[in-house]
Amino acid sequence: MPGMLNSIPKIVGTKQTTKALQNGQAHKVYLAKDADSHVTEPIRDLCRKHGVPVVEVETMAELGRACAITVGAAVAATIK
Repeated sequence: MPGMLNSIPKIVGTKQTTKALQNGQAHKVYLAKDADSHVTEPIRDLCRKHGVPVVEVETMAELGRACAITVGAAVAATIK
């Protein structure tokens, strides 16, 4: 998975992902399994509501690396 999201349009973070889901811009959402559920569950609910597929990633560190950032990420999304 590392670097997988480097070359495609994406956003990282809960707030940006929430906005993208609400605006119909999110194509696919990535959630880290080790992130706090109070962070990921509202995003998961929005994905269900808007019909956006969710991909689970093992760790926040792995998702951060996939997004080419130096810190872990709980949530990321590819955008249209």
